[in-house]
Amino acid sequence: MNVVTVDGKTIDLNSREGYAVLCNLWTRSGWVQKYSYGFSWLGRPIIQMPEDMIRIQEAVCEVKPDVILETGIAHGGSLVYFASICKLLGKGRVIGVDIEIRKHNRAAIEAHPLSQLITMFEGSSIDPGIVQQVKSQIEPGATVMLILDSNHSRSHVAAELEAYASLVTPGSYILVQDGVMQMVAGMNRAGPDWNHNNPVTAIDDFLLKHPEFSVCAPKRPFDETLETTDCSHHPRGGLKRLS
Repeated sequence: MNVVTVDGKTIDLNSREGYAVLCNLWTRSGWVQKYSYGFSWLGRPIIQMPEDMIRIQEAVCEVKPDVILETGIAHGGSLVYFASICKLLGKGRVIGVDIEIRKHNRAAIEAHPLSQLITMFEGSSIDPGIVQQVKSQIEPGATVMLILDSNHSRSHVAAELEAYASLVTPGSYILVQDGVMQMVAGMNRAGPDWNHNNPVTAIDDFLLKHPEFSVCAPKRPFDETLETTDCSHHPRGGLKRLS
């Protein structure tokens, strides 16, 4: 079958619109099936869509930051992933913040061959004391990229944006994770308020007050796909600092 009917409209699955429909279905179904929980990086679970991982490394390669600051650590796979890219680029280090770093995860991260490029802080990412500790680790003039992947509620993401956005260097990015919550609202594993209580609504609120940022996905350095839709858990999550 080469067509699908959506809201009474017949769409050719081989068209760009058809591919976008399939991406949406794939992403939503994958959320229910916990597809992103099946991946790791250099031995640590990463809980990311593979396509998102590739897009994120494109941003890191473009900016070549001195510091990648990530809120949310979980098993440490993302910290190790970013540290491995920094190692390959010969530049950069990673700071991670989590409200709880479980002992077995901390031990595994600290024992990892890339641990020398990783600094961790335990505590709420929006606690003023933690924010100050993080800022004390970043030298003046450093190029900084920010990745938000902790509590994904609208209020928490909004508070993180206000706490850390000023650290982000012009030309660099804030990458806000898991806007997929808005896409999967009402489905299994979704909260009852996710249609409005999600990172995308926090982004919209932030942009109204911060014209120095704009929604801008990391550029594709190589693309023969005619810019097809991404199968992503982070829709509209790329914010580039313009000035």
